[in-house]
Amino acid sequence: MSIIHSVSHFKSARDAAKPLDRVEDVRAAAEDFRKTMLANPKVKFYKTFELIRIPYPSKYGYLNAFALPTPYIHICNKLFVIQFDSEEGLKTLLVSPSDWEHQRDTPYFYQMSEDMGMFSKPVEKMIVKESNTVLEAIKSLGLAPEDVDYITYDHLHTQNLTRWLGGAGQAAIFPNAKLLVMREEWESTQALLPWQNQWYCPDGIEGIDDSRIELLDGDVLLGDGSVALMRTKGHTEGNHSIVAHTDQGLLVTSENGVSMDSYAPQHSQIKGLARYAELTQSEVVMNGNTLEFGVDQYLSMIQEKTVAGPYPKDERFFNMALSSESAGYYLFPGTAPTARMGELEFGTFTPKTETNSKRGGLWRKLIS
Repeated sequence: MSIIHSVSHFKSARDAAKPLDRVEDVRAAAEDFRKTMLANPKVKFYKTFELIRIPYPSKYGYLNAFALPTPYIHICNKLFVIQFDSEEGLKTLLVSPSDWEHQRDTPYFYQMSEDMGMFSKPVEKMIVKESNTVLEAIKSLGLAPEDVDYITYDHLHTQNLTRWLGGAGQAAIFPNAKLLVMREEWESTQALLPWQNQWYCPDGIEGIDDSRIELLDGDVLLGDGSVALMRTKGHTEGNHSIVAHTDQGLLVTSENGVSMDSYAPQHSQIKGLARYAELTQSEVVMNGNTLEFGVDQYLSMIQEKTVAGPYPKDERFFNMALSSESAGYYLFPGTAPTARMGELEFGTFTPKTETNSKRGGLWRKLIS
């Protein structure tokens, strides 16, 4: 019995020789996939937690579009706790459980910290806001570490997984959890080029047992189809996006863009973005710190926003619940996003002790 079901909506969507043809093929496939997801059940529970806010170069966040001298934006790293139904009962998924206390050695951010004097406590206190740890967040819900079934990240930049899954001589804090990751991401992380490794935490996957890793070779639905992982190559080789069917529609989590403005730059009040969209006719503004596959990242952002659909509070924007969302900050003037998702909560959290018995009845057929 499998919790993970492959789908084929996007199988040939990027095969056209002409890039603009690929855009329209991806858009059409995304519209079809959106219909499939909306016909599936909703997740049982969905909640976000702000973990930490850190500075991030604006030249990367709004690649080629930002028109102010402000060197940084403030990005808010978030944890997502999602519960979904399956033939094996209720499953709990943690999306983007960043162990930020133990990943400060990521070379790029380590060097930036030194350059900015962040090892001076007063300076660090001004520009870094620590809101929550992963363990504090799940404790507030009453979620026991042993009741976490899966963890996943849209990509593995900066992540240290050794405490969660066991590695580098440490016991696993989440003893029953498996990592859901695209095969390309997992394999590339083990043999990085020099310029790639600036964005990965040293030894962040050291010693993790293969049995804890669920390698994915493409788009999948989880459980009853209320959650999907879409392969969205671009920001990294094995990037993927998380889609959850909620009371607010389909929420798509990614770091291909750093704000809702990134997905609708023509409506942005951030200086430079609307002008950039007008001059270039670009539909999105990429988060471009690595640009491993720029054309694919552009296609992936079209895919993400089409699947997400309109943001209910302002339909000029899209229902993007970003894993690292620009939050605006008084020390970084002119960077506040025009629309911001903020914190979200839907459904009712259920402790695992209440879901011991398997669910019966007929299950919705997963359409591929």
